[in-house]
Amino acid sequence: MRHIILIAVLLTIAFSACRPEEFTPKKRGYSRVDTPDSHSYQSFIREGFPYTFEYPTYTTISKDKIIFDGTEDNPYWININYPQIGGTIYLSYKTISGAQSLEKLLEDAHFMSFYHTKKADYQNDFSFKNEFGVQGYLYEWGGDAASKYQFVATDSVKHFIRGALYFNCTPNADSLKPLNDFIKKDIQHLLKTIRWK
Repeated sequence: MRHIILIAVLLTIAFSACRPEEFTPKKRGYSRVDTPDSHSYQSFIREGFPYTFEYPTYTTISKDKIIFDGTEDNPYWININYPQIGGTIYLSYKTISGAQSLEKLLEDAHFMSFYHTKKADYQNDFSFKNEFGVQGYLYEWGGDAASKYQFVATDSVKHFIRGALYFNCTPNADSLKPLNDFIKKDIQHLLKTIRWK
């Protein structure tokens, strides 16, 4: 009799232990990404480069590997990488000359920037001119555009730079807002300090 009671107790414990747990779904949200506590900058000065500027100390600089026609390497094209948050500011440089007139370069930059109107909710553009005589535009896109910020900087005679910020993820205005707000200050500082050699 004692064996039957013991077996009944063990079976009751075994069956109650195998009961499936209640499923509780996770709330929707975004992963937290920490930005540096403050903005700090260092000078970008490379021998042979036709420009210089200040860039964040928490970023790295790499050479851009894009080759358009299979023969032309673009030696002054660089990327400012944010490894902690997965973003990159792509900088492309062109010399203003016969085939690369200022009008053509501005038209190309305008076309590439305004391509984002397909996904953007709005677009603002701000003109600037810094103390070194560099002038241009900063374009800001709202909504789920692939690039929140793009810019052009030039002296209108010889030098032309185009920049664009992209993240290594699907664009989502809500989740990227803190990162875009943080990097906007870095872009504004870059445009304030860029000059030609």
